Amino acid sequence: MSGKVFLIGAGPGDPELMTLRALRMLQEADVVVYDRLVSADILELHAPGARLIPVGKAPKCHTVPQDRINDILVKEARAGHCVARLKGGDPMIFGRGSEEAAYLMAHDIAIEYAPGITAAQGASSSTGVPLTHRGLATSVQYVTGHRQADKVLDLDWKRLADPDATLVIYMGVANIGQIAMGLMTENLPGSTPVLAVGKATKPDERRLVSRLDKLAADVREADLKAPTLFIVGQVVTLYADQPVTNLLEQAHG
Repeated sequence: MSGKVFLIGAGPGDPELMTLRALRMLQEADVVVYDRLVSADILELHAPGARLIPVGKAPKCHTVPQDRINDILVKEARAGHCVARLKGGDPMIFGRGSEEAAYLMAHDIAIEYAPGITAAQGASSSTGVPLTHRGLATSVQYVTGHRQADKVLDLDWKRLADPDATLVIYMGVANIGQIAMGLMTENLPGSTPVLAVGKATKPDERRLVSRLDKLAADVREADLKAPTLFIVGQVVTLYADQPVTNLLEQAHG
């Protein structure tokens, strides 16, 4: 008999931010196929004896291609196993969860889902910066700052440069200069505040407060690496009331 696949969102990193459903599924699985950004603390919650299969990707380093991941899931399920496909954040938000689900359904594999707290929500909770706030932002937009196979970043800059919205940029470290320029070209002011959060909700979380016209230089100086999330908009002004960890101030002693 075929097994099934649990498509699980592990959340941004802090185990306490996992849902009860996600935890139950992880502890029921015979096999855990996990991504690079799943924290070690979360991975340790697997069932005793479960087999772990790492399939993590890093920028420009896809050690296990997506088609191979798809095949692993089908193979393990067809062997009768209960498979946890464990992803950081939410698998349906820039997590390729829908691609894997489509492949599994095409091969008649049963799927169950566990949504996860996405990185934007995690960063908001850890820094105290809301994604919407009355009088500052009436909506929020999520966008990825990276294209598959390093293709041209052809974002709709005009739509994204909305001064009344919060813009959250995932996977944008490598292209943050281009992104900032694209937004300013569509008249989003260079003075627009930006909060960069690296490894949100984890013990080694890093934060950087900047502004759009200085963002690329500040990110380079602070040596921020992936995974880093950028929150762009007037909601960042509320960060002044939170405990501040400014990377540039740290660097300058």
